[in-house]
Amino acid sequence: MRLFISAGEPSGDLHGSNLAKAIHQLEPSAKLLGFGGDKMSAAGVDLVYPLTQLSIMWLSRSIVNLPFFFQLADRAERIFIKEKPDALVLIDYPGFHWHLAKRAKAAGVPVYYFVPPQLWAWGGWRTRKMRRTVDTVLTALPFEEDWYRKKGVNTQYIGHPYFDELSRQKLDPVFHAQQQPGPVVALLPGSRNQEVSSNFAMMLATAKKIQAARPDVRFLVASFNERQANTARAMAEGFGESLEIHVGRTAEIIERADVCLAVSGSVGLELMFRQKPSVILYRYSRLARFVSKRLMTCQYISLVNLLANQEIYPEFLTYQDASEPMAAKLLTWLNDPVERATVVAKLAILKAQVAIPGACERAAEFVVSRVASTQLARRAA
Repeated sequence: MRLFISAGEPSGDLHGSNLAKAIHQLEPSAKLLGFGGDKMSAAGVDLVYPLTQLSIMWLSRSIVNLPFFFQLADRAERIFIKEKPDALVLIDYPGFHWHLAKRAKAAGVPVYYFVPPQLWAWGGWRTRKMRRTVDTVLTALPFEEDWYRKKGVNTQYIGHPYFDELSRQKLDPVFHAQQQPGPVVALLPGSRNQEVSSNFAMMLATAKKIQAARPDVRFLVASFNERQANTARAMAEGFGESLEIHVGRTAEIIERADVCLAVSGSVGLELMFRQKPSVILYRYSRLARFVSKRLMTCQYISLVNLLANQEIYPEFLTYQDASEPMAAKLLTWLNDPVERATVVAKLAILKAQVAIPGACERAAEFVVSRVASTQLARRAA
């Protein structure tokens, strides 16, 4: 069995690595290759290219890199034609992955989408591409399966793979032992470089307002890598000792925090899992705001709010300075235990409903069984 797995972002690399491990549990001799990152490589995926190093968002940034993306797609297409893998498994990252899916289908390679793009939020018309190029969508969120099926797309609900990782996480006791007592606000500026540069300044402005009202509060910043940590340190110069920046300590920081300020993304699921009252921020340009208002088709941007079908986490999708209302909300939770407990109770109920681990195992079982069935049918023919 030979599978091509492709992930273009750090979260996809994480899910791809867990999927690879689950596939090897079922089929130890399976050969895995594809696009991804260090985690997938460590899990036994032979990387054709470390795609997660690019991790690009927004149209203008993607256009600059189009020639290179086409080169990668050409390289994958040669593999599809020459080596004929038994399946292509895509993980989120829709722009580039549409091209991979189209080329794989043309080469007769079945395509499965693991953690599909959020078409229900940003562009339902793209389900036509799904129908044409993807054999089955392995949906991550409970409402996605019905949504895709109504659009004529083959689906199989397996749950969100992020809960696989969260259920296995072991926190560093040393980090917690070194933390000072007192209230903590976690600042989570995202895993992409451009997210940090776009959002962290407003996070700092919010932190300063909180600090003015509550000098006893400390701020812990979770950086995805050292480069982003250096960017954050430069932006936070002069803030004072109440702000600390750590690399690779996102889980520990969330667990230690009383409340959180986070950039919109899959980290919202971890905030829900750890039942942390949070404010969600996503800062973008006035032009992006204009475009998104015409494309966005759902009420919320946070996965937690979408799953709950109500605003548990206040959202600030904005090009303006929202530091004042964000600070006010976080201070409300810090100052009022009853308000905070109300949010925690809602998160506990939602967690019990949706935070069910095993998605990677279910995805692996689905793909392996489909490949095995196809191989048997070919032999019989």
